[in-house]
Amino acid sequence: MKQKAVIFDLDGTLIDSLEDIAVCMNQVLKELNLPYHKIEDYKYFVGGGISVLVDNALNKETSQEIKDEVTARFKVVYDQKLHKKTLPYEGIYELLDELKKLDFKIGILSNKPHEFTLAYTKNLFSKYDIKEVHGQKEEVPKKPDPIAAINIAKRFKVACEDVYFVGDTMVDMQTAKNAKMNAIGVLWGFRDEEELLSNGADFLVKHPLDILKIVN
Repeated sequence: MKQKAVIFDLDGTLIDSLEDIAVCMNQVLKELNLPYHKIEDYKYFVGGGISVLVDNALNKETSQEIKDEVTARFKVVYDQKLHKKTLPYEGIYELLDELKKLDFKIGILSNKPHEFTLAYTKNLFSKYDIKEVHGQKEEVPKKPDPIAAINIAKRFKVACEDVYFVGDTMVDMQTAKNAKMNAIGVLWGFRDEEELLSNGADFLVKHPLDILKIVN
């Protein structure tokens, strides 16, 4: 039987982290007397890593000096602890259990900083022994550049066309298409059906276990 693999995005796909990200960024903005935002607004701020989050949270005319200060402060505030409200979406553990039974290779690729990605994976998914876990690293282009996803497939020794890339934003769908992988867009995350389809989603799912019908 041909070996298959699934690569998951993290925020908005495996874990619901929106409120904790929003609260931490708003804390930083308030400390610096800058305008802050509703939690819902952050659905459209995240997905591209910290630099994109900061750009989206600040006024377009904000100086680079302020952006750098917000970035540095956010990293400190966000990294003070693993956040209690950041948890896997309902059905994620059941999905991972089934994928393990089916002998799928499982990876995680996020634009969240690498150290945060590792920490959340260790805290929430340690029982699954996920070998390939990668967050944003300075030396590797971030999604939607396909190189990190392709490298995971190579380490798995699985052809890209046999890899399912699962995510919740246009960045994830573009990554899948750029890497010649199968794009699965999830509707429980931060973005909507229109964004996912217009950026190349091959499949849309409303519940994690729906993924099993696609990959099996």
